[in-house]
Amino acid sequence: MINIKENENLEILNHSCAHLLAHAIKHLYPDAKLWVGPAIESGFYYDIDMGDKVITEDDLEKIQKEMKKIAKSDKRITRIELTKEEALETFKDNPMKVELIENIPDGETISAYKQDDFIDLCRGPHMPTTKSMKYFKLLKFSGAYYKGDSKNKMLQRIYGVCFETEEDLNEYLKELEEAKERDHRKIGKEQNLFFTHKLVGAGLPLFTPNGATIRRNLERYIQDKELSQGYKHVYSPVLASTEMYKISGHWDHYKDDMFPIMKLDNEDLVLRPMNCPHHALIYKNELHSYRDLPVRMGEIANVFRYEASGAVCGLERVRQICQNDAHLFVRPDQIAEEVGNVINLIFEVYIKDFGFSKDSFKFRLSKRSKEKEKYIDNDEMWETAESQLKAIMDKLELDYYEEEGEAAFYGPKIDIQIKTALGHDITIPTCQLDFSLPERFDLTYIDEKGEKVRPVVIHRAILGSSERFMSFLLEEKKGILPLFLAPVQVNIVPVNMEYHLRYAKEIKEELQKNLIRVELDDRDEKMNYKIRESVTRKIPITIILGDKEKDNENISYRKYGSEETVTVSKDDFIVLLKNQIDNYK
Repeated sequence: MINIKENENLEILNHSCAHLLAHAIKHLYPDAKLWVGPAIESGFYYDIDMGDKVITEDDLEKIQKEMKKIAKSDKRITRIELTKEEALETFKDNPMKVELIENIPDGETISAYKQDDFIDLCRGPHMPTTKSMKYFKLLKFSGAYYKGDSKNKMLQRIYGVCFETEEDLNEYLKELEEAKERDHRKIGKEQNLFFTHKLVGAGLPLFTPNGATIRRNLERYIQDKELSQGYKHVYSPVLASTEMYKISGHWDHYKDDMFPIMKLDNEDLVLRPMNCPHHALIYKNELHSYRDLPVRMGEIANVFRYEASGAVCGLERVRQICQNDAHLFVRPDQIAEEVGNVINLIFEVYIKDFGFSKDSFKFRLSKRSKEKEKYIDNDEMWETAESQLKAIMDKLELDYYEEEGEAAFYGPKIDIQIKTALGHDITIPTCQLDFSLPERFDLTYIDEKGEKVRPVVIHRAILGSSERFMSFLLEEKKGILPLFLAPVQVNIVPVNMEYHLRYAKEIKEELQKNLIRVELDDRDEKMNYKIRESVTRKIPITIILGDKEKDNENISYRKYGSEETVTVSKDDFIVLLKNQIDNYK
């Protein structure tokens, strides 16, 4: 899906269309107070204080009609310059604009754009006339806090999109419809995977048996991958003393994203936002020789981060996060090899096992910004870590770009961004270098000379979090999951309930003994109806049992998406299924 912000012409067009929207609003609702209307990746929006008026779908139609009328009039859009005093006078009836103007330094020229009887503050640039905005569509509306602060009043936000041609607009609208069908929240509801409830709280999804099956098998899958590469798994508590986070640096750099302190007896405890300090203490609990390293320590661990209620979204952004976390304690001479192993594991998971295209990957070297107070204060450490990661990425011949301000507070990282089916760039797998944690927790190993020296810590996540990876996978696969993850792997449909049900029950029992997740549709419905429903539920394999199958003790089955019916023996069928499952298909 196109990103409006990546195309300069489309960005200007959509920003101009936001002003067209505001112009129409002022015609239809003269008392409305306008705030801001930027171009965004998916088009544009405008935030408006409508007083007691609440926008409806009917209003959208009315506003769009007025926008078309203004666009057709072909009014010239002109830039004007105002002094601060002139701007305050021009926008004196709008407190939000007045507050904005008052924060502009005295003597600075203020620009605005005028089209017919409408004027708005703006730096520009804009299209030359209103006629340029012929092909647009208002998409939706929502609430938005003034300045994005929940302490402020709620404004109404109207979203839209604009293109240069009708063909481009229609193509984009078609993509939006497909995106709605891919939305993991919609799929989650249709397949009964997860839900949220106000009695539990925002950002805290509840997994049904179907959703729990997917998540459990995802977590088993990644743990098995890690075990095959020499990882050892641990468990650590979700609570810890604030003292631990003061030592690790999280308290100074991350406490605003943590849940509040719980006072128990004489301790101040918090829900953990990440696992690295716990793992550092597990490493420190034993004496290590240089021969023991690398120590690869993994955990499927719940962490808790205070996301604003307006930011949480289905499984993509939650407050309790189940991380596929690991920390590698390595010698300095092992850094390149271990980072390379992490990158190879990411490719194996995403490309080989789940079939995603390598072209959808973007590698980012995330560095600290010039605002050094946001990070651990150690220039030498940062320069060493950043240069090492850069050298590793060059050696691996990865196509990457560098971004300041995206590092973790304790060190730089390699972020793998993936373009999703909905056109979003999201970061799931990550690999981070940390020289700080060993210093803060006095972690050591005995080197070849018998001296205590510091290891280096590599933080890495392959699936990221179970929740986010599930949301990503559901959207990418349109809810069509590989056999090894599907909540129901096989659905059995008897042709005739009177003659074939007993054999169907035998097959079900045999599959269950082999740990195949199977259902038997023994409802008194027509066979074709049951088969269609099996397809609607996106069950990977549907077994159809009639006279021939019963008499010959065979199985006839169809794979999801195929009209071909295949007949095999029971034993061959079970071997076939187990082979697919074992190979993550």
